[in-house]
Formats: sequence, C-alpha cells, structure tokens
Amino acid sequence: MPSKRNKKTADPLPPSASIEAPNFWLMLMEGRAPWEYAASLAAIPFMRKLPSGDGHPVLVFPGLGANDYSTAPLRSFLESLGYVAYPWEQGFNFGPREGVLERCQSEADAIFKRHQRAVSLIGWSLGGIYARETAKALAPQTRSVITLGTPFTGNMKATNAWRFYQMVSHQGETDPQLIEQIRIAPPVPTTSIYSRTDGVVAWQCSINVEGPITENIEVSASHIGMGMNPLAHFAIADRLAQDPKAWKRFDATGARRWFYPAEAKRA
Repeated sequence: MPSKRNKKTADPLPPSASIEAPNFWLMLMEGRAPWEYAASLAAIPFMRKLPSGDGHPVLVFPGLGANDYSTAPLRSFLESLGYVAYPWEQGFNFGPREGVLERCQSEADAIFKRHQRAVSLIGWSLGGIYARETAKALAPQTRSVITLGTPFTGNMKATNAWRFYQMVSHQGETDPQLIEQIRIAPPVPTTSIYSRTDGVVAWQCSINVEGPITENIEVSASHIGMGMNPLAHFAIADRLAQDPKAWKRFDATGARRWFYPAEAKRA
C-alpha cells in the first residue's frame, strides 16, 4: 500500500487564485541551467548507485518552444539506467495545435504494443500536460507519469511564458472547463517535480493534490535546467523503479534529507 504523509505540500490553487509569475530575480537565475547540466555530468559516477532500469519504455515530451534535442540529455540518462527512452517526434512544442494530443496518444499506444509493456510518460513544462492527458486517455497502457515544472493548476498567467504560449499556439483565453480537466491527476502513479526557484512557472502551479498515487517532489533547480538537474534525475530514477502495483511515495529520509530537505520535513 502507498505510504502516508503526515503533512501535505500545499493545497493546489484554484484557477482564479491571485498568484503572480516568478519575479525578475528568479528569471535571472534561469541562467544557471548550463551549470545544472555540468553538475549532471559530474554526478555520473554517483549515479551508478541508482536502481537499474527494468527495460520498460519511457516516452519523453519537451517543453514549450522546445523539441527533442532539449530532452536528449534526459533520454540519454534514462538509457544509461536501462530504460528504452523515446522522443515525442513532433518537432517543436508550440502548444495544443490540432492533432498534437491525438498523435501523442497514438505514439504512446504504438510503443505499448511494440514492447507489450506499460509506458512511463515524462513531460517537461508544457510537455507534462501532454503526459498527463495521454495517461488519462490510455490508463491501461500507462505505467506512471512524471512532470517537471508543469503548470497544470492555478492561473495560466502565473508564468513568464504565457504571452509566448499564446503567440505560438494561437490560443486565446483558456476554456475554464479545460483548465478543470487539466487539474485532475491521471489514474496512475503521478509525480510532480517542481522548484520554488523556478523562474518561468510559479511553483504553486505544479502542485498535485496528494493522494494514494499522487505526490510532489521539490528540488532546487531552474525551469530551463530541470530536465538536466542531477537532483531531478535522481528523483526520476527512483520513481521509475517503483512497482506500480506497490507504489510508495518518494523516501527522503536518511542521507537523502540533505538533498531533499523539504521532502524530509514532510515525511
């Protein structure tokens, strides 16, 4: 049975909540992304202690304005653990254009049929919305969902990318019913990895309602560098190794408490 927490991370905010996008200083801190990549390379010897992958497939979705090139380091990391990592292969992610979500679902289903194994879905930023919605449509074919800095709750304008999103996606104000749908977690083990120092997405927009198969893991990371951050990588590896039939929350006790202090306090 999933373990319980004595304390919750935070209650997700309603779409109408008054919350602002990250401030100017947090935006400046996005410049540390190259250092996060360098840190991930330096951490490779320590990552050998991570649980080996069981070979199940993992489909990775890029963030807004990004393509599969941006997820290459993450996919390489997953492959090194023993998973079969797939790119989304839809070019640049310019938002929910016609047919995009349907192609995501088609690709996930094709991967499931190819391997005859449930697929884990990892989405970075906006890509996490596709991961969550794909899992809702294909729950039997989905093993787990992991999102990185994904704004699936709260006010859509509580990000520093919403104007760019509207420009490239040709979307106006989002339908309130659609917002409510996006807020609902998939019916599979779902983890949201987020950072309070995210300079693009207000961290409160990435908080799941914690339940038997949902959780939130806080890391110290930039938004742009989250998919290359060694702390995020460790959490991803830990989550992918979970047996979905005996899923347990992320364990931040012991030595891990030094790297995930917020999670240790909530344990």
